[in-house]
Amino acid sequence: MIEIQQPVERVLLVGAPALAVPADAIEEHLGELERLTDTAGGEVVGSVVQRLRAPNPATFIGSGKVEELRHAISAAEATLVVFDEDLSPAQGSALEQRLEVRVMDRTELILDIFALHARTAESKLQVELAQLRYMRPRLKRMWTHLSRQGGIGARGPGEQQIETDRRLIDRRIARLEGELKHIARSRETRRKARRNEYRASLVGYTNAGKSSVLRALSGSDLLVVDRLFATLDSATRVVDLGSADRVLVTDTVGFIRKLPHHLVASFRATLEEVEHADVLLHVIDASANWQEQVDSVNHVLQQLEDRRGDIVLVFNKIDRLTHEEEAALRARTELLGPRVFSSAFEPAGLDDLRSELRRRVQSTRATVRVSFSSTDGRTLAEAYREGEVLERTDDGGTIILTARIPVALLGRWTAQDGIDVVRQDAA
Repeated sequence: MIEIQQPVERVLLVGAPALAVPADAIEEHLGELERLTDTAGGEVVGSVVQRLRAPNPATFIGSGKVEELRHAISAAEATLVVFDEDLSPAQGSALEQRLEVRVMDRTELILDIFALHARTAESKLQVELAQLRYMRPRLKRMWTHLSRQGGIGARGPGEQQIETDRRLIDRRIARLEGELKHIARSRETRRKARRNEYRASLVGYTNAGKSSVLRALSGSDLLVVDRLFATLDSATRVVDLGSADRVLVTDTVGFIRKLPHHLVASFRATLEEVEHADVLLHVIDASANWQEQVDSVNHVLQQLEDRRGDIVLVFNKIDRLTHEEEAALRARTELLGPRVFSSAFEPAGLDDLRSELRRRVQSTRATVRVSFSSTDGRTLAEAYREGEVLERTDDGGTIILTARIPVALLGRWTAQDGIDVVRQDAA
């Protein structure tokens, strides 16, 4: 039997950082780009770096560096060049003409990885939408044959084919946006049905360990892979915190440095889970150079104007640190706000996180003893719908309940005539 294998792309990486970027950061950025390339299925065969005072409008890097890149491509027998920057359509086209190999920028590579990992119908729609938004201004470069008009059968009152394709893409984009809005409305309906549940969303840099944390918290069988963007689809699990307390925890797509705005816009429906969460658990890889990663995540979170939840920093993977490194980390982060330290692979590695979640859940509820008329069906329904009824006694025409209820419901009941409410827990 003859086995046919897809040829592996031999990839040459290009970094073009600003002059102010330190050398260790450049090395880290190229390392991340290499991991992205590996995730996409390519083989890195070398790299070229040029510090820039300002990008070259024509080719991003200087003309001399382009020639150096040509020789490097030939020596390494590279079939693909990947830039760690975003290229304009004109820059990409000019580079391909000069280098005579295919050129991709960082955004196109990330979109390719997202397309590779999309599993559900929603994530496939989101990725396709992002790809079309990226592709539209690059049609001339990507499909140069479509713009070559002329010859027999090509003359007449028709328009250029590339304009037709742009219009088709616009129609497809509009259709995808409509389908995603429908999915968002369905998600909102489900969210209202569980509005009394306390909700937490895991956010963080890609590969920080969000899925591992959720799997360890909930005991569910989630995909955990040591690769960038292994998780694209949001997954929600019920986490039992003990003492009848529970929380809905949602895993979300990972963020990354220079996250393409096409993806942020296309994954808006998924990110609504972040906007509506009562608390955001910002998972950080404590074993990495995490400061820049935290800045990248915060940059995306700042774009979510309706976000309401507090942020708790979860320094994960502390099992990879020495005792001295962990002590130094705790000291350095003492003033950063609410934070916990966790390990998804140690027996008690998530105890602090569970305790933090339990404290927050309990702060939103009050245990009360409430009595009202048996004809007051509205109050009875609210107790069962919005709270947790612990005990019920029917005394003639009066119903007496012991229940744990949201603080907001306690305020409404206290202000109503005909309802006698006594708070049982500490105020």
